[in-house]
Amino acid sequence: MHILVVEDEPVIRERNARLCKDILGDDLTRMHTAESLPEAQQWLERHPPDLLLLDLDLAGKDGFALLKQAVAGAFHTIIISANTQFALQAFEFGVLDFIAKPFGKKRLEAALSRVSDRRRSVCSHTKYLAVKQGSRLALVSLDTIRYIQGAGPYSELYSSDAAPMLHDKSLERLEKVLPPNFERIHKSYIVNMNVVESLISGRGSRYAAVLRNGERLPIGRTRYKQLKQRFDG
Repeated sequence: MHILVVEDEPVIRERNARLCKDILGDDLTRMHTAESLPEAQQWLERHPPDLLLLDLDLAGKDGFALLKQAVAGAFHTIIISANTQFALQAFEFGVLDFIAKPFGKKRLEAALSRVSDRRRSVCSHTKYLAVKQGSRLALVSLDTIRYIQGAGPYSELYSSDAAPMLHDKSLERLEKVLPPNFERIHKSYIVNMNVVESLISGRGSRYAAVLRNGERLPIGRTRYKQLKQRFDG
């Protein structure tokens, strides 16, 4: 899980980040903290997280400004604030939870558990990806997709049924909604593990996934060990 913590008080900001690390362990893949509204906005635009932990009072700036931006994002939001009078308004923005300050570890743990449950629910129900083709939307079954390659802010879907198709979301965004059989093996590739025939290790720490049709996709050096454990298991 990729988390962005937005809090202007340094001690509280570091405590929130530390608690997330303690609770999630290896499930936490990336953590970033921001102390101001502009810094948080910039991070959201460049690195959309899975979860936004947001304080509503940021050195006098209104955190609701960021919440309005978060509504359009493909991530969940948990408010951590002493301003409980704004809880109802926050829920109207679709936040997943509102944690009142001060709070304990168990309260945050319960909120993070809700996020994990919601993410699993979303992923388990995803069966198709919608691709724009002219004036219509085509539904591509995930069962037919061999792999997905990054193309800047877009992605290319490689399926067994058709020529490569351009999707309007990045790999990072697709990774959040794809079911567990789709694995990020490289900064530029997500592969359907159901069509992987074998993994190979070459000279110079070069790794590759061999698909059933003979295609080879590169595997990032930092991802190979975990991928091999999953494949062998």
